[in-house]
Amino acid sequence: MRLFLAGLLVSVATMAAVPFHAQAADGALQTIKQTGVLRVGTTGDYKPFSYKGADGALVGADIEMAKELATALGVKAEFVPTTWKTLLEDFKAEKFDVALGGITVNADRAAVGDFSVPNVSDGKRPIARCADKEKFTTVEAIDQPTTRVVVNPGGTNEKFARQAFTKAPIEVWPDNRTIFGQIAANKADVMVTDGVEADLQAKLSGGVLCAVPVAAPFTHFENAYLLRKDPALKQAVDQWMTGALANGVWKAKLDGAMQ
Repeated sequence: MRLFLAGLLVSVATMAAVPFHAQAADGALQTIKQTGVLRVGTTGDYKPFSYKGADGALVGADIEMAKELATALGVKAEFVPTTWKTLLEDFKAEKFDVALGGITVNADRAAVGDFSVPNVSDGKRPIARCADKEKFTTVEAIDQPTTRVVVNPGGTNEKFARQAFTKAPIEVWPDNRTIFGQIAANKADVMVTDGVEADLQAKLSGGVLCAVPVAAPFTHFENAYLLRKDPALKQAVDQWMTGALANGVWKAKLDGAMQ
């Protein structure tokens, strides 16, 4: 975690040094301030970023950050449920102003919204039962007819699996909150997901699941907040996020959620 946070600080410092020249338009930020509400879309199924606690309330590092962002904008946060499969269509339909909770930066999303300064730099890695962790250290080792790959629907995990695995059968499990139990119960063998999630779920499993010791992540990507297109909104969120990264607020939130 220290490595990707250190890398982010370097890139964020570079971005923060670039002057902002765009004119503040009458757009999303003005509407947010007029209504007094920041509508936050999140799936609520992705530890440690956004998930439901035992009482059903949303918790996680990005949930706490969303509340602080709303305060910084002088409004209140209102959380809007979405799913990985419907996130982009919900965003296009303007059901929320910002989407967060482990949102990977990619071209499809960037085409319809603005991405904030990233707060995570990560890569896809496998998680498997600890007894099998040495079996799945490469894409080729996983992509065998006898390997049961499990994915959650509609997000980057499924997209990666469909592109990388042509021999291994792929099962789509609809609930990301319980998907790791499929591996623990020997109903699936491996899942390839974001490294931070693999590490956390291994920690939470009590020694049943392990993050597979790969030589390097299978991919590299950044997570950020997806914003409605508006230069003023992007500037405000970027300045706030830059500060949260520099002063340790984001790291504290993430560390606190990695339990």
